[in-house]
Amino acid sequence: MDSKQAASAKQFERQSDRYGKSHILANTEDVDMAMRGIAAPAGGTALDVGTGGGHAALWLARHGWKVMAGDIAPRMLKNAAQLCAEAGLTIETRLFPAEKMPFAAGSYDLVTARVGPHHFSSPEQFVSEVARVLKPGGHFLLIDGSVPDNDSRTAEWLHHVEKLRDPSHVRFLSPKAWEALVRGVGLTVEHSELQPYKQPDLQWYFETAATPPINREQVMAAVGGAHNQVRAALRIRNERGKIVWWWPRLTLLASKP
Repeated sequence: MDSKQAASAKQFERQSDRYGKSHILANTEDVDMAMRGIAAPAGGTALDVGTGGGHAALWLARHGWKVMAGDIAPRMLKNAAQLCAEAGLTIETRLFPAEKMPFAAGSYDLVTARVGPHHFSSPEQFVSEVARVLKPGGHFLLIDGSVPDNDSRTAEWLHHVEKLRDPSHVRFLSPKAWEALVRGVGLTVEHSELQPYKQPDLQWYFETAATPPINREQVMAAVGGAHNQVRAALRIRNERGKIVWWWPRLTLLASKP
């Protein structure tokens, strides 16, 4: 593993138990919306990269896919398998970094990555691997935090705050950046949409990421000093004593010709 991958592995191995049924990612309405019109073919295989708590993997298994869930943290894989087992479903798991998938070319009908790619050390290598392991006619679904196109001020503020809150964060990419990477490896972008996603409570996220006290202070200072342009773009506000804002979240669906 490179240094960025090692940082992610350490962070998510330590915090894995916080990504269970009560986590906001347990709500998979985003996956449901993105996958409308894409049914699992007979024996359809799906690879969920950076599976985390396994919520997307569970959705896929419930909808008839034969699922391989991958992650860089062993405890995440254990918890993901347990989540599916408790629902009466079985998935396979495999430990690997997103940038180097241990599968043969053309192995999967579907590759998904949900709210993990901003931790990947090389998005370029990741999408190259996605294209390699996809079967012709297969699909790639990416759902992740993003940054607005052509708004560098908001993008840099988000990067700064996210890195303070979670040191394993690498980089959010804009929709145009992801689209360029996907097209660059020969995939066809079928849908790309940026939507707001509410962060319900800053203190909750501090606990989820085990943010150190000094970093929490710096985040609070960044929130207090945020430029009006950033405040407007992210709708930063105080709701009943809780600091909330709306993350830009990208849903991108592509296919392999």
